[in-house]
Amino acid sequence: MGIPSEVTHVEVMRKGSLGAAISLCAEAAGLEPKAIQTDLKLDKAQWSRWESGQEGIVWPKLRAVMDRCGNDAPLLWMLHDRGYDLSSLRKRESETERELREVREQLAREQAERAIERKLLAEVLTGRSPATT
Repeated sequence: MGIPSEVTHVEVMRKGSLGAAISLCAEAAGLEPKAIQTDLKLDKAQWSRWESGQEGIVWPKLRAVMDRCGNDAPLLWMLHDRGYDLSSLRKRESETERELREVREQLAREQAERAIERKLLAEVLTGRSPATT
């Protein structure tokens, strides 16, 4: 997997073809096509045909390119081309992301409870009535 690289919806929507979106995918990652070709053992001529639209790309190879580049520009371009609103799309939460979110939410609840406990303890120790504050 490559380092995640951001592409905006506007950048994707400006591209006129899947090949241009594949080029954007590499460009956004700061990678030269040659580096991707080497890493994924792709043929230079095949990459060129993908960019020019002379040859289609199979899903496993497209997924590998997007994974290596760290963005989904070609996939987003295909969704846009099919009429989807890119601004309303969101990725599903992975199991790890869900667990992390739940732990963070629990931690936030516990921190809020502890803050209340500390405030009440301070009021008791200083002799102030919690009901009058």
